[in-house]
Amino acid sequence: MGESNRLAIRGQVLQFTADPFQLGTENACRFWSDGVVVVEDGVIRSVGQASDLLADVGPDVEVHDYAGRLIMAGFVDTHVHYPQMEVIASYGAQLIEWLNDYTFPAEGRFRDRDYAAKVAGLFLQESLRNGITTSAVYCTVHPESVDAFFEAAAPYGLRVIAGKVMMDRNAPDFLTDTAQSAYDDSKILIERWHGKGRALYGLTPRFAPTSTDAQLEAAGTLWQETPGVYMQTHVSENRQELAWVAELFPDCSDYLGVYEKYGLLGPRCVLGHGIYLSEREKAVIAETGSAVAHCPTSNLFIGSGLFDLAASQQRADPLRVGLATDIGGGTSLSIFATLRAAYEIAQLQSFSLHPIQAFYLATLGGAKSLYLDDKIGNLAPGYEADMVVIDLKSTPMITQRMEHAKDLTEALFIQMILADDRAIEATYSAGRRIYARDAGQN
Repeated sequence: MGESNRLAIRGQVLQFTADPFQLGTENACRFWSDGVVVVEDGVIRSVGQASDLLADVGPDVEVHDYAGRLIMAGFVDTHVHYPQMEVIASYGAQLIEWLNDYTFPAEGRFRDRDYAAKVAGLFLQESLRNGITTSAVYCTVHPESVDAFFEAAAPYGLRVIAGKVMMDRNAPDFLTDTAQSAYDDSKILIERWHGKGRALYGLTPRFAPTSTDAQLEAAGTLWQETPGVYMQTHVSENRQELAWVAELFPDCSDYLGVYEKYGLLGPRCVLGHGIYLSEREKAVIAETGSAVAHCPTSNLFIGSGLFDLAASQQRADPLRVGLATDIGGGTSLSIFATLRAAYEIAQLQSFSLHPIQAFYLATLGGAKSLYLDDKIGNLAPGYEADMVVIDLKSTPMITQRMEHAKDLTEALFIQMILADDRAIEATYSAGRRIYARDAGQN
């Protein structure tokens, strides 16, 4: 694309106006069948009917015309492990065995900066090919893995969150740090990367069983010392894991209580999975403003359990919930595949996830869980211009099915059930087209 500071992106445009879980799907969005998003210096300046806006933007504005395709905010992945790209589709293990048999051996390779850079590049290319413009990423225990990731992301201008895993017990020696080294390394990485361009840092104790009390205390101290930094970890993913946590932390009332004890809950805390949370734990998550990352394909593939999305939203104090691919326990970086699994899990619990709710989770809902919903996740004036362009007829089967779609709701549902990466025609970061399906990376 050209270097103009102003750009108009035309097509079918979807904008969210409210949370569909709380205010109903009919009141949650606006849709223009011939709309336009006007971008200036990487920020959305106006959104609306093309015939109204294009007359005012001037003849010097570059127009990207996607007639018949759907334009929405870029997808938000709230929990993913880029070093696990090589263990996707590994056979026959549940959580603890998965870590020992597949994850830990793979992560040991990320001490090699060049290797980490290669995998980070692949991960980012695949994310963009699937329309993902923001990810909350786990690196490995090695600082080199963090540097490699942020360096790979920088040319794309992506708003990403990432951090060094903190892990000082119950893991192989080649993957452990100490409470002090985790604090020191993380502090250096925060100073190096947090707030540089659109990069953000996330403190990343892997999960309670792989951190001593001293390390969790150090993480809590560092989080208090670095306002604006994120905190990401796992909670209540697997029943065996719950029993293990109870043995390791007998003074805590429950799994969440471990993080509560060390001051690791609050705004910008993202907790992966949350399948087996008690009512007390859910109330604490809501009260502290923490968030849960729903990882449907991972929960199914590793056999962890079924997250109750409906219950999380039908409370008097709804939880902040984002959608997550959770590669490599998750089986795809496709948000469509992730939404399909979320729908199927909800169906098993007698809740039909509405497509407006689903795409809200993949965009503005994910941004809200990351406390970025004033910056990303929507197409509205003042938002950073992260966008995805969806070809609504990307395969012969989808083309045939779309001929019978009665409205936007049905068209969205067809995409979330049948589409894959072939449906992503283009991905934009801060107004710059950084992926085009027919040309690869720009």
